[in-house]
Amino acid sequence: MAFAPSLWAQTEAYPAKSVSIIVAYAPGGQGDVFARLVGERLQTSLKQPFVVDNRPGVSGTVGTRVAAKSRNDGYTLFLGQTGEMVVNRLIMKDLGYDPIKELVPVVLIGNAPLVMLAPADAPYNTVQEFIRLAQARPGEYSYGSVGAGTPGHLSAVALGLGAKLNMIHVPYKGVGPLLNDLMAGRLQAFFSSASAAMPQIKGGKLKALAVTTPQRIASLPNVPTVAESGLPGFSYTLWGGLFAPAGTPQSAIDLVNREVNAIMASPEIRTRFEADGLAVPRNTPAEFVDYVRAEAAKYDKLIRDANIKID
Repeated sequence: MAFAPSLWAQTEAYPAKSVSIIVAYAPGGQGDVFARLVGERLQTSLKQPFVVDNRPGVSGTVGTRVAAKSRNDGYTLFLGQTGEMVVNRLIMKDLGYDPIKELVPVVLIGNAPLVMLAPADAPYNTVQEFIRLAQARPGEYSYGSVGAGTPGHLSAVALGLGAKLNMIHVPYKGVGPLLNDLMAGRLQAFFSSASAAMPQIKGGKLKALAVTTPQRIASLPNVPTVAESGLPGFSYTLWGGLFAPAGTPQSAIDLVNREVNAIMASPEIRTRFEADGLAVPRNTPAEFVDYVRAEAAKYDKLIRDANIKID
């Protein structure tokens, strides 16, 4: 009889208690929005709390380390994005964990496009015109980012490599000062998330030259892709999904995957996401594994070709 409670605990239906969703950044960012959106709805459908646990610090490495070293019992999930899962391990030394080996993909939630922005009065209106002018003035064109290794930085690096451009990278501590300098013409380009850029685009303060997705997005239907603009295969996005510590029971992974896919398929969520240009792909854990592997290989090649490092 003494063993009965433990035997029952091992066989009870998942989830039987509160589940933590670790986010590696402070509240308010895209990853936090993803986590809270699915967490609230998982709590309703699975009848247990799904609590967002923000662990910001050092470009997402603090929260990622906590998640990677957590118990693999299904009660810790991690909202991983492009940077935390595939980029940081390539450009930062001595992380103390390997996200590819220690965290397993559960479900891809959303995939956000970036938009190549330029000052409203810039003498170029297309990517081709930008490339032509930048090639004619090597070392004079500059682009902004909110830090080395961020999606905006790496998208510009990919453009520079693909078009053989010599541009200056100017990192900023926040997007506000960056946009001010871009609108004033002190920068020539910035790859921004589409949702963040929309007010400036609609207000005529900045112009959109291209989007970084393989296809055009519904919120900017007249803006071509970078791939259409002369760089075939160009595809750089900011994606986010749920991961779990390696060894987490497959039954828990499959359940969360099914529930999140159902949440994202609802008309309310799909309409909301697509209005911001976010793709909402239905996916299995195996398909998400393949996606992460492909993304890791793509960024590995880009970062090696560009020789990007952070001490």
